[in-house]
Amino acid sequence: MGTQLELDELLKRMVDALYLCIVIDADGTVRYISQAYAEIIGKAEAEIIGRPIHSIIPKSKLLDVVRTGKRMLGDIFIMNNGEATICNRFPILGDDGTVQGAFSTATFQNLDIVARLSGELEQLRREKVLYQKQLETLSHMPFDLDSVIGISPQILEIKQTIGMIANADLTVLLTGETGAGKEVFANAIHQMSNRKFGPYIKVNCAAIPKDLLEAELFGYAEGAFSGAVKGGKVGKFEQADHGTILLDEIGELPLQLQSKLLRVLQEREIERVGGVKTIKLDMRVICSTNQNLETMIAEGRFRRDLYYRINVVEMHIPPLRKRMEDLLPLCTFLIEKLNRSHGCITAGVSEEVLELFCQYDWPGNVRELEHVLERAAVMVPCGTLGVEHFKFFAPRVFQANPMRTSDALQDQKRKAEYEAIQNALISTNGNKTKAAQLLKIPRSLLYEKLKRYDIQFDALE
Repeated sequence: MGTQLELDELLKRMVDALYLCIVIDADGTVRYISQAYAEIIGKAEAEIIGRPIHSIIPKSKLLDVVRTGKRMLGDIFIMNNGEATICNRFPILGDDGTVQGAFSTATFQNLDIVARLSGELEQLRREKVLYQKQLETLSHMPFDLDSVIGISPQILEIKQTIGMIANADLTVLLTGETGAGKEVFANAIHQMSNRKFGPYIKVNCAAIPKDLLEAELFGYAEGAFSGAVKGGKVGKFEQADHGTILLDEIGELPLQLQSKLLRVLQEREIERVGGVKTIKLDMRVICSTNQNLETMIAEGRFRRDLYYRINVVEMHIPPLRKRMEDLLPLCTFLIEKLNRSHGCITAGVSEEVLELFCQYDWPGNVRELEHVLERAAVMVPCGTLGVEHFKFFAPRVFQANPMRTSDALQDQKRKAEYEAIQNALISTNGNKTKAAQLLKIPRSLLYEKLKRYDIQFDALE
C-alpha cells in the first residue's frame, strides 16, 4: 500500500487529468485544483489551495452541494474569464454517510461544441425513430409475390420464376427498358430470399463517375491515393456481405472493372484499392440493364465471360405497351401509393381514362404512368379522375399516335352529328326543310347525311 504522500500525488494527478476540476472540504476550503483551472482563474495553485472557495470563485455552488449532499449535474456556469462551461458537482461522503466535501468538474468548456453535439444527438434520435418505424413496418408486413403488380401472362411467368429461384443464391440479370420496373423485381428477389434480413445495397453504375466507381465498389485502404479518408473506406461489396447487392445499369461498367467484377463473382472475394488483404464475402449479386449486352459484346464493350457469369438466370421485364392488361391494377396500386405520399383521397380513374391510356405506347413505361397519375392526383386530390383531368396528357397521346387519335376524334364527330340530325328531325316532326334550317345546312346536304348515316327519314315524314 502506498504512503500518504504517494496517495496525495496520485490524487493531484487525477485532478489535473480532469482538466477543469476543483475540490473543497466540508468547511468550503479549497484542497485541490487542476492546473488548467488555476490558469483560467489567473492565480498560482499555491495562492488558491487553502483559501475559502468564495474568495476564489464568488459564485461557486459547491457549498450548496456540501449543505444538501446532492449532486448538481449539467449546470451552465460562467467562469472568471467570462467563458461558459457545463459543470457537474458531486458531494464527497465519508464512511458514515456524512458530507466530507465536494468537487466539481467541467464537461465542456466551449458551448459551441455542446450545441453541435446536441444537434448531432438529436439527428441520431430522429434517425433511430425512423429506422424503428421502418423495421416495425417490415416485420409486420410479410412480402409475397402479390406485392409485384401485374396480371399479364408475362408478369405471372416472372413471378413464378422468382418464387423458384429466390432462395437459390443464383446471380440474376434483369433486362428491360427504362422505367419498366426492374428494380421492383430485384427488390422482390431479395425480400423473398433467405437474405431478406441482411443488407440490400443498390449501386447505379451510370450515376457514379467512372474514375470513382472502383473505390465506391471495392473500397480503399488508408493512403491509397491523395485525399483518401484516414483508415480507408468500406466499399459497396463489403457493405452487402451476408445480403444482396444490385448493380443497376451494369452495361455502364468500364472494361477494367468488368474483369474485377468477374473475379468477385467467381471467387467471392475482393481487395480494396491500394490494399493487399483479401476479403472474403458472402453475398448475392443481381444485375440490371436497359442495354443489349450481346450487341455490346459484339462491339467489344462488354466481356463475354462476364455476361455468361451474370445471366445465370435472365429475366426480361416486358414494356408496359406489351402488357396493357396491367394498366388497371397498376393505376390502382399507384394511386394508393400517391394517396399515402401526398395525402390525397383519389378514388381511381374512369373507364374513359383507361381507354385514353390504352391509345398510348408509354415509352417511359411504369415510371411515366406514375408521373402522369401523380400530376393529375395532386391537382385533383379527391374523387375519380376523368379525362378532363388529363388535358396535359392528351397532346402526348396525339403526338405519339396521330392516326389513332384522329380516328377517335372522327368517331366522336360522327356520333355527335348523327345525334344532332336525329334531334332536329324529331323536333320538326320529320320536316326535312325545317330540320335543315334548324341545323343551318342546305337541304341537299341533309339528304346526303341521312343517306350516309342510314337514317330512315321516310318514317319521319
